[in-house]
Amino acid sequence: MTKPEISNNNSYINREISWLQFNGRVLQEASDETVPLIERLRFLGIFSNNLDEFFKVRYATVKRIVDAGKGGKNQLGGIKAKELLEIITQTVIKQQSESLDILKSIKFKLEKENIYIIDETQIDSSQHDFIKRYFIQNVSPALVTIILNDLVVLPNLKDSAAYLAVRLVISNDERQYALIEIPKNINRFIELPKQGDKNYIIMIDDLLRYCLGDIFNIFDYDSISAHMIKITRDAELDFESDFSKSFIDKLSASVKDRQLGEPLRFVYDKTIHSETLEYLMSKMGIDTTDSIIPGGRYHNRRDYMKFPSLGRTDLLYDKIEALPIKGLSLEASIFEAIAKKDYLLYAPYQTFSYIVKFLREAALDPKVKTIKITIYRLAEISHIASSLINAAINGKAVTVSIELRARFDEQANIDYAQQMEDEGVNLIFGVQGLKVHSKMCVIEREEDEKLKRYGFISTGNFNESTAKIYTDHTLFTSNQKILKDVNKIFSFFQINYKMYQYKHLITSPHYTQSSVFRLIDNEIENVKAGKEGFIRLKMNSISSYNMIDKLYEASRAGVKIQMIVRGVCSLIPGVKGMSENIEVISIVDKFLEHSRIYIFGNNGNQKVYISSADWMTRNIENRVEVSCPIYDEDIKKEILDGFNLSWNDNVKARLINTAIENEYKIDDKEKVRSQFAMYDYYLKKLEN
Repeated sequence: MTKPEISNNNSYINREISWLQFNGRVLQEASDETVPLIERLRFLGIFSNNLDEFFKVRYATVKRIVDAGKGGKNQLGGIKAKELLEIITQTVIKQQSESLDILKSIKFKLEKENIYIIDETQIDSSQHDFIKRYFIQNVSPALVTIILNDLVVLPNLKDSAAYLAVRLVISNDERQYALIEIPKNINRFIELPKQGDKNYIIMIDDLLRYCLGDIFNIFDYDSISAHMIKITRDAELDFESDFSKSFIDKLSASVKDRQLGEPLRFVYDKTIHSETLEYLMSKMGIDTTDSIIPGGRYHNRRDYMKFPSLGRTDLLYDKIEALPIKGLSLEASIFEAIAKKDYLLYAPYQTFSYIVKFLREAALDPKVKTIKITIYRLAEISHIASSLINAAINGKAVTVSIELRARFDEQANIDYAQQMEDEGVNLIFGVQGLKVHSKMCVIEREEDEKLKRYGFISTGNFNESTAKIYTDHTLFTSNQKILKDVNKIFSFFQINYKMYQYKHLITSPHYTQSSVFRLIDNEIENVKAGKEGFIRLKMNSISSYNMIDKLYEASRAGVKIQMIVRGVCSLIPGVKGMSENIEVISIVDKFLEHSRIYIFGNNGNQKVYISSADWMTRNIENRVEVSCPIYDEDIKKEILDGFNLSWNDNVKARLINTAIENEYKIDDKEKVRSQFAMYDYYLKKLEN
């Protein structure tokens, strides 16, 4: 890794390099022998999927800087863009190599558990008939085979799809090349008939290799071989300026066009024939600024995320039963409960069903007049969307601010947006120039001839699928002052040239930086006056140099700062004269840490916020984000307890930006695995 450049006596880690360090922590989970075996395979899948997205978005951005003939040092933390591309490529090659070694080790251990992943050379006579039948019935009809020649232009290869590059030797001087697209709608892993206690799995790639003779039986060839290739394209969405088209139409077209973006990364099986490789690269227009990465026999290892369980629960993490919230019943009216006090939901430890219940009740309750909600990422089958449609059918005035540009989830959001629009839901497609990333809902209910507001504010998306694996806080409240601010944000969506004042919520893009700076300044003043002052932060990423510089300023003033950052961390802790009072850890474990929490000491009267915003420039300046204060003392204690549990993690916590990259936090205290301890914490709350 390159050393960060000093700027204004402050140093930073480049965002892209820090992200690769984070993905290295994911790879650590795949190599960790204490992690159940099939889960380790799935972490390999997550590592690979993360890498795909990184190339589509971040690598693409840096490459655009290079293509524009710019250095980009200011934007990239002191590294020239061209140099950064080289660092990325070398780091990825190293990580890919490590991931192949991990995969080899996992496969060896799977065999000890009687699970065999076989290739086309290991098929026995009893498996032959099954494979041939499976190929004819399930695979062959879905197959797209592209015959290549010099006269025909190569069709655009799909982004991140895997292809088998086939080389047929017809005679000594004649070669025929072809590409077989691996069908996405077919399981990558095919379970073969069990033999005694032994489970056999073949990957579709190898099944195709076994059946090459059936696919190319019209050719008279001397030899045939097939090697995997994959291309990753720039995923930036480019909108056409056709005023006659709706925003949805433009976005739909842009999502489709993503498949035609500029190639950025070309991964190939390093055993491929050099003649085949040269031919393909020339046909595809791959140039030297693209990341060209020799890989293993199999690509799209993200598919390991869906590796079959084979009924082996002993090789998986135990599934937890999402807990109820103490005092909040799913059987009774949620509004009646919230009217008396605030409640906090912490998914996945507690059940997401409360959010669905809230909206279901709102849809049916005759007293509810309006529902307003922001949506960023919806599940494929969304109870949230169906509840909102139900409410509109029942005559409620439903307003949904839906962010259609939620990266890689655009299509699901478009489909639901069209359904909701058809049923009379009032849709707001974000704000010009901004993404709506805030997660909030407010309803108005008629009580005693007045409208009373109820609502919730969250750190996470209203998505039933991710709520099982992402850790997120949601505050249910009837605090009229907070909900008045929420209502103002919905007014901003509709009249966004007007600046609104918020008395309780901290909002981006107008107020987050200045409000947080005031909170930090207060800690600085307290410390200077000899009072207690500290800052505790939990977030996904921090890369805004303005926010980092402010934390450095606080550190220099003697403010103790503890940070839990899962992903990108451009801040460098523990540097004398700059950040010696800052400590940073990262937790990567069974669940994906997603909640954002800000805690300020405030001379003993701690201020606590939950937020949708990371401290990245986009969250501070280019998105609509909401940070919500916690006023209920019991909930405040609950969040502080949770932060302390995470901070004391000495099993899955890594120290950030230490001399040894991704070093585990080790101490002589009792072992604390925070995600497991968190579940126990909520279990005990129910018992008390």
